[in-house]
Amino acid sequence: MDAALNSDMPEIDEASAPGRRPIRSFVRREGRLTPAQKDALERLWSRYGLDAPPQPLDGWATFGREAPLTLEIGFGAGHHLLARAAAEPERDFVGVEVHRPGVGRVLAQAEAAGLGNLRVACFDAVEVLRGWIAPLALDELVIEFPDPWHKKRHHKRRLIQPDFVKLAVSRLRCGGHLRLATDWAHYAAQMLDVLTAEATLRNTAEGYAVRPASRPVTRFEARGERLGHEVFDLDFVRLDAAPAAGSRLSE
Repeated sequence: MDAALNSDMPEIDEASAPGRRPIRSFVRREGRLTPAQKDALERLWSRYGLDAPPQPLDGWATFGREAPLTLEIGFGAGHHLLARAAAEPERDFVGVEVHRPGVGRVLAQAEAAGLGNLRVACFDAVEVLRGWIAPLALDELVIEFPDPWHKKRHHKRRLIQPDFVKLAVSRLRCGGHLRLATDWAHYAAQMLDVLTAEATLRNTAEGYAVRPASRPVTRFEARGERLGHEVFDLDFVRLDAAPAAGSRLSE
């Protein structure tokens, strides 16, 4: 996810009392749409875009088939999402991003590549997981370079928290993968702790994972590596087939 885009993440409602304002894990930075991005959003949304459905997404209704499904949250400029969709035509992909210029770029690139296995939602990702995705529906959930919220007082805004992980796990099938990446060591350690504490997940590595070959190195990641930022990958697999319980987010 590009640096200008990696704060565009969904909000998580951690309020425990009625009327309490929810904690947000993203700051909406709309940016200016280029003419090409604006055209793509207007012309291609009916083909590639997803709006809030009355019931969870169905493979036949969405893609005209049933196939393994990957959901990517916060795809930014779409480098990973587009590369995976092009390289794996046997798999379907849904990307979630609230930054409309990035969404417009992905729509234009999807049309240019003739991708039929890609759909995009410009919506709060927690709401997508909660209301759009049925339990056990995902084969893979990908979250790359979410906003690290560097200051200690803002760590509560980080996306990867126990409640969010329980919601995410409830949408994964048995054997489905939760893949994360960050270039902030402190956030990586938090991610590792939170995922390790989730009883229905198993780490596929001893600590951090090797970068998967399917993940292209983006400009954002390459810039971080030039600055000496180490990139940390995590790959956890869901162990059981029973819906995860105990999360307010999954209700």
